[in-house]
Amino acid sequence: MGPADFDLRMGNPRDVILPDVSILVPTMNEAENLPLLAERVHAAMGGRSYEMILIDDNSRDGTVGVCQELAKRFPLRLLVREHPCDGLSGAVLHGIAWAQGSTLVVMDADLQHPPESIPLLLAALDSGADFALGSRYVAGGSTDATWGVLRRINSTAATLLARPFAPGVTDPMSGFFALRRSTFDNASQLTPLGYKIALELMCKCRVRSLKEVPIHFALRARGQSKLSLKQQFRYLEHLSRLYDFTFPRLSPVVKFLTATAVEWLAGAIVFAVLLWRGANGPASAAAAWGTVIAVTWLFHLRYVRTQRQFLTQRFPWRDFALVSAIEWLACILTAAWLGHRLTHPPPSAIEALLIPFSAATIVRYVLRKELLQDIRGLRRDVPSERLAK
Repeated sequence: MGPADFDLRMGNPRDVILPDVSILVPTMNEAENLPLLAERVHAAMGGRSYEMILIDDNSRDGTVGVCQELAKRFPLRLLVREHPCDGLSGAVLHGIAWAQGSTLVVMDADLQHPPESIPLLLAALDSGADFALGSRYVAGGSTDATWGVLRRINSTAATLLARPFAPGVTDPMSGFFALRRSTFDNASQLTPLGYKIALELMCKCRVRSLKEVPIHFALRARGQSKLSLKQQFRYLEHLSRLYDFTFPRLSPVVKFLTATAVEWLAGAIVFAVLLWRGANGPASAAAAWGTVIAVTWLFHLRYVRTQRQFLTQRFPWRDFALVSAIEWLACILTAAWLGHRLTHPPPSAIEALLIPFSAATIVRYVLRKELLQDIRGLRRDVPSERLAK
């Protein structure tokens, strides 16, 4: 056990009988919710053997002291991450690494997930499901009546974005779920980010049989919500990784085309301004490609910052500079050829823009594919020896 992990179970660990169920609860400044949570979980479990593991991201609200008292009454264990990373998802995976149960249950500490529904999740697994998910949207499920319109819209939009790799699931955003340890052991290339660990596991564990059980999703009783604008952006980045995993060949192409469309638009605006100021078409196109590269730099900057641990090339900025120089040279040479060959009549504005831009884009695509610059996240078809260390 590392120095940042506190085992608060009573007795000698060697004398403790291994639990049947491990209930994993990521926490951060949730001390005032923990006593009621522990009592409700214990009541819900009845006589079934379980352990409750709290994975705390270095709270400063007295969580350790509260857990020391609760451990005297309940089979509770506290793991403190002094240097937390990967948000709630990282906390859950940290807890799973220490869990001893053959069945894993994950829930929040804010009492929005009803502990009384844990037996329903376990029953779904006992009936043959690989993965049981607490859902607000199946028959019998509900949300608090005071949920605002904006929150409902946000939940609906996030659910729709997750549809491609969670088909048929009504509430893929749920963080209240259960799975067998054997199902988790099937996971490959786990890359958690943010707070939607259920999506990560549904996708990466190759879940074949998923059953949703109805829950009432309550409002937070105490404390403050951890959902922020930053977390929502991290959710989008997480979705990007899952799209890469689920559609390893299509996803990079779609991202390349989307980024290229934005870059072409910026370049076309500069091209039009240069024409308006009296420059000829081919020269304007060659100059405007510099704007395309500048916008590409912004995309590449975010790519390197958010995906650094999964890059498949060792020198992303050197490769970027090399590709940019060669594609700009291709644009300049094509524009020069166009201006030399088509003088009577001169090329139209459309020809002057499309032909050099197309040549540069083709060169870009070929070079980046060779240098693996447009592979976001881990690809199944990339040999492990090519991954950056």
